[in-house]
Amino acid sequence: MLHRSLSGKLAVLSALVIVLGLSSCTQSKTGDSASSTGSSPYAVNIGAEPSTLNPITSTDAVASDVQSYVMESLLTRNVDTYAWEPMLAEKWETSKDGREFTFVLREGVKWHDGKPMTVEDVKFSFDVIFNPKFPTAHLRPYYEQIEKAEVVDAKTIKFKAKDSYFKNFDVVAGLTVVPQHVYGDPEKGPKISKELVGTGPYKLAQYERGKRILLEQNADWWGRKTTTYFKDLFLFPKVSIRFVNEEAIAVEMLKKGDLDHLGFSPQSYVERAVGNEWGKKVFKVQAENRAPKNTSFIGWNLRNPLFQDRKVRLALYNIVNRDLMIEKFRFGLSLPATGPWYRQNDSADPTQQSVKFEPAKAAELMKAAGWSDTDKDGILDKVIAGQKTAFKFAILFANPDSQKYLTLFKEDARKVGIEIEVKQLEWNSFTKLLDERKFEAVMLAWTGSVEPDPKQIWHSASDTPSGSNFIGYRNPKVDGLIDRARTEMNAQKRLTMMREVYREIAQDLPYAFLFNDRFTHYGHTARIHREKDTYSYGVGTDFWRFKEARDTASTASQVSN
Repeated sequence: MLHRSLSGKLAVLSALVIVLGLSSCTQSKTGDSASSTGSSPYAVNIGAEPSTLNPITSTDAVASDVQSYVMESLLTRNVDTYAWEPMLAEKWETSKDGREFTFVLREGVKWHDGKPMTVEDVKFSFDVIFNPKFPTAHLRPYYEQIEKAEVVDAKTIKFKAKDSYFKNFDVVAGLTVVPQHVYGDPEKGPKISKELVGTGPYKLAQYERGKRILLEQNADWWGRKTTTYFKDLFLFPKVSIRFVNEEAIAVEMLKKGDLDHLGFSPQSYVERAVGNEWGKKVFKVQAENRAPKNTSFIGWNLRNPLFQDRKVRLALYNIVNRDLMIEKFRFGLSLPATGPWYRQNDSADPTQQSVKFEPAKAAELMKAAGWSDTDKDGILDKVIAGQKTAFKFAILFANPDSQKYLTLFKEDARKVGIEIEVKQLEWNSFTKLLDERKFEAVMLAWTGSVEPDPKQIWHSASDTPSGSNFIGYRNPKVDGLIDRARTEMNAQKRLTMMREVYREIAQDLPYAFLFNDRFTHYGHTARIHREKDTYSYGVGTDFWRFKEARDTASTASQVSN
């Protein structure tokens, strides 16, 4: 599954991950002094501190952003062509019946602690997904059609599929490989470890809680010894990863040189990235590419009686003034979302219309659902399970940028007789309540995928502890459609099925689907050299380097010639 992180990296992941919402930017007191020379770290921002760095159990995008520098998979996607490139496996083949996938590992790959990566580590990385001692429910939907991983010899591993699934090869190719000696014992379960140990181009050098994560180049990285796709990647000596969730603060840090790269919301691109510095010391970019786009949403906990009537969910949707939000806060640079993944995707039903802002219709729907203001206090009420219940609920959010959207929603809802509390939480506290299902409504976003598989989020089988169907959505028809689409190997037939899945979920209204961005926006400092604004499937920050390093390399080349 593809994840377009805030730094513009393209990483191969096993599952969709949660992002904070509309933008991503916490104030840090640790300065990286990035403005003058390339001797200081390349500084980026991920928007929040990860709840865990553990690559087996983490589910949020901020953890994935960090892991994408450190962990590796068997293969990876080329950010420009979307073709598979060799990574930890240098060769692979698929059997004629499409049920067996064999990978030959590279020689001499080492973990960051110096121990050799083995084929047993690869097998452990697969087996742990189905080990009940490990909380991996978010990964299981993707791998459930893979029967087993079988060690062939010291360099070769074979995966056998028990049934057809259109992503069988993709999920094993994108399997994140972890060291068994660090992360767990198949018999005893997970090891309590705060380490992040991989084989990748960077290794964890320092973790300053609440401030930053510092990565340094892995001198033994196999990629530096190749002449392939990886030879021009990951050239920064150090990477400083910050946790700034106030985007206005993050933009100021970029202007001062305390960040080198920052993903922008439309508001930052238009309103904050202005002044004499722009175009001289710092630059902003609007790029159009085929990278998956996030889908932001307000999700209703469907276990709560307030949200179990579709008429009520439609009424709530009818008081989300998205046109005004797009005009006022997003400057016309976003599209109103129409369903469970981004509307520009081929698998989205193009006939599905966005829900309009119609407060009068919302009032009628609430009345039809049995809600009225019986005590004339301005709040709708209804008798539920023998008790008079007022229509009041709280929306939890972690990203400060969400506040203005929810405030507008709250004001419009109050006019219809619905009382909403908007409550900001720190990211780790927020995700804990999400995992425990202790919420009424939440504002969040999901990452996109070039070809989505909805099972992780929308199938009733994913409504489990630590599963991604945290709102408790259940629809037998959708379950059946998803199951059939996943096993349909004909791409055109599968596309038709996926569009039906999209339409059915959209019409069930389990979320108020908010926005999909039209463009990729970001800023960078003058010391960054990049070949172009964007690649086909991402910004391509892995190719970036400091201008000083590029100039030195050019001089050395001229001397040698």
